[in-house]
Amino acid sequence: MSERKTCDEKQSCETCGQASKCSEKEKQQHEERRLRERLYHIRYKIMVMSGKGGVGKSTVATNLASALAADGNRVGVLDADIHGPNIPRMFGVDLFQLVGTGDGVRPVEVYPNLKVVSMANISPNPDSPIVWRGPIKHNVIKQFLGDVEWGDLEYLIIDLPPGTGDEPLSVAHLIENVDGSIIVTTPQDVALLDSRKAVGFSRLLKIPVLGIVENMSGMVCPHCSREIDLFKVGGGEKAAKELKVPFLGRIPIEPQMVELCDSGKPLVLHRPYSRAKKAFEELAHQVMKALEGSPKEAAGG
Repeated sequence: MSERKTCDEKQSCETCGQASKCSEKEKQQHEERRLRERLYHIRYKIMVMSGKGGVGKSTVATNLASALAADGNRVGVLDADIHGPNIPRMFGVDLFQLVGTGDGVRPVEVYPNLKVVSMANISPNPDSPIVWRGPIKHNVIKQFLGDVEWGDLEYLIIDLPPGTGDEPLSVAHLIENVDGSIIVTTPQDVALLDSRKAVGFSRLLKIPVLGIVENMSGMVCPHCSREIDLFKVGGGEKAAKELKVPFLGRIPIEPQMVELCDSGKPLVLHRPYSRAKKAFEELAHQVMKALEGSPKEAAGG
């Protein structure tokens, strides 16, 4: 029997009572249609990447999403770091669980126009390690994209684990037309070497590189407000010039940023006069400007 006569197109195969009557091919076709339908309602899909760990990529993703949402946009954050999901903690929703519905999964709502999905909102024990191989992670990311009720979004920010392995490949394969990647680095030479690999990965998969962000670029002294160059300054801009990609700006270190992240309060929304907040807002504006001038927009997409 055909799928149209046996199942509800709005339901996932896992929740459909008629799933046993469909062949594996029909189930796969159904899932692909649901995925395309979800993605159709998301205007821009952005990957936030880093060549190595410890550069503050999740902090950048959290505050970028917050800045975009504060500007009136509808934003979703997909935490694709399966083994080390930190996004819910940074938004203060790590104790919330994803809720299943007849139409899929409802994301965690941080604010009325900001939603989050993460493994941290599924795992009952945050201390239990997730020991999965590539195919299982691919299927989970596929469900995060196709089964989650994202609704209409202007931006979907996808926070990826460090490197160029399974998760970035899965996201690029499933979305097919990622609108851009943002590469997060720090000023040290070793971090910049790895950021080049992330740029190369994006180019290999024909994903537009929106630019490089230099995080931890100087520390703002909490006493005198002067900047201290802990990890040097300017390396990210130098790498951007060498690789011929845009430089999206520098994010200074602020001691309050760590405290706010640990307490689930994005700095952008809770430190109105900080230099880091202004840097994140400028990053958001640079990203919006780059996407609005993209070939997709020129073609009316």
